[in-house]
Amino acid sequence: MCIFCQIVKGEIPCYKVYEDDDFIAFLDISQATVGHTLIVPKIHVENIFSLPLDLQKKLAIVINLVSNQLKKTLSISNLNILNNNGPLAGQTVSHFHVHLLPRYADDDLQITFASHQISSTEFITLQQKILAKS
Repeated sequence: MCIFCQIVKGEIPCYKVYEDDDFIAFLDISQATVGHTLIVPKIHVENIFSLPLDLQKKLAIVINLVSNQLKKTLSISNLNILNNNGPLAGQTVSHFHVHLLPRYADDDLQITFASHQISSTEFITLQQKILAKS
């Protein structure tokens, strides 16, 4: 059984900061920044591609509630919301989860994106390909 399923079932302790019928939020054991929180659905789904649409809608509300809870209690005004889907994207636990990362001036956390330049023609081709599969 996956570690997040064990946490949901209470088999592994956690530092819970939010819970409802569908989601649980708890402090990440690694604390990349102070207050680093994970939001996890109570049902086991591997990634965003298998998260039911009704839970995706509820997730947006939970993200907002917990983010504002962190803002108020930790006196922060900056926060990263991060989700990785699949090993190539950096997902290390195969149970869908969202990271809330409070940001501080001296936290030393770096999230960077590579820049790949493509031509206008390549943008149009990519756009058409994506729209054709919708």
